[in-house]
Amino acid sequence: MRIPFLTTKARDFALEPLAVGDSRAIAAIHREDFARPWTDGEFASLLGQDAVFGYAVRETGRGGSAPVGFVLARLAAGEGEILTVAVARTHRRLGLGWRLMDAVLRELHTQRAEALFLEVDETNAAAIALYRRLGFFEVGKRPHYYESAGGRSGALVMRRDLR
Repeated sequence: MRIPFLTTKARDFALEPLAVGDSRAIAAIHREDFARPWTDGEFASLLGQDAVFGYAVRETGRGGSAPVGFVLARLAAGEGEILTVAVARTHRRLGLGWRLMDAVLRELHTQRAEALFLEVDETNAAAIALYRRLGFFEVGKRPHYYESAGGRSGALVMRRDLR
């Protein structure tokens, strides 16, 4: 089911469930931000698992249907986990990350999940601010978790209670 929404006067976007066919496009977005990006095969494998779901955001009316952002999550034993989320650099600061996370939260609510967890690079101030606005709080740290050109940084483990 496609869920249209408007973010600016000039640009319309729609959310859709991720499909295996989106794997190549979301792998390209993932490469923009991760030192060890996932391959399209890894995304396809994850999307083939029953417990894994996700959403793509696409710009409408521009002649292309490739995702410009996505979120991939898993639900197991009543707890959700954000596996990865990314928005193409050309489409940031438009509220798309918020929309993607909101879609996951809504899905987990319908599935009666108790909590949602994620890990975020401790140096990613924009993402941390978004997650805090969405009601996440820090529950742990993983030192030296992320690798980048500048070295290694830790991950904050964050949680949002859903009940």
